[in-house]
Amino acid sequence: MATDYDAPRKTDDENESIEALKERVPSKSVATDDDADNPGSFDLSAADLADVELDVVVLPPQEHEFTCVSCFLVKDRLQFDHETKLGPICRECA
Repeated sequence: MATDYDAPRKTDDENESIEALKERVPSKSVATDDDADNPGSFDLSAADLADVELDVVVLPPQEHEFTCVSCFLVKDRLQFDHETKLGPICRECA
């Protein structure tokens, strides 16, 4: 179904008070399950993570890569800007 977003809104009560509108808006202090992407919403203080093992594969530096001495990120040679006495600098840091 197509919706015309440019059309004026029609409401039953055009003169609704600000207090009534504020009552309809949920409080921001209430945490919901939709807030899962917010790292501040997780409480891991009681979780015992001592026995958890993480498998991480570390690859050696590839021929087409370098590590920027300014941001310490591994970049492709296409992002190389210039060499300093400390090492290579990427285009973003230059």
